[in-house]
Amino acid sequence: QVQFVESGGGLVQPGGSLRLSCAHSTNAFGHYAAAWYRQAPGNQRVLVAHITDSGYTNYISSVKNRFTISRDNAQNMVYLQMTSLKPEDTAVYYCNRLYAAETDYWGQGTQVTVSS
Repeated sequence: QVQFVESGGGLVQPGGSLRLSCAHSTNAFGHYAAAWYRQAPGNQRVLVAHITDSGYTNYISSVKNRFTISRDNAQNMVYLQMTSLKPEDTAVYYCNRLYAAETDYWGQGTQVTVSS
């Protein structure tokens, strides 16, 4: 059974850093890349970054050079290191496979709030 447990969120001041973790079940991503998504209040959930099995990464432009996605397949973990955080990064962050649908299983996410 697919399962994701996200953690590591919190309240941070602008310019601060957080490291998000996602513990997932074995083969949770199937043949897809692992991905982080976020949903800000009143907005749809959007893709933030993804990483393939071979380590190829891609980011949306607004987080490029600030966020780093990584994975540890042996430990069934995916991470998102976030630096230089901005108020517009405030959202609930989720991990899932790349191209996950809203009807797929989603974990509870982890809240990130960037505010002074």
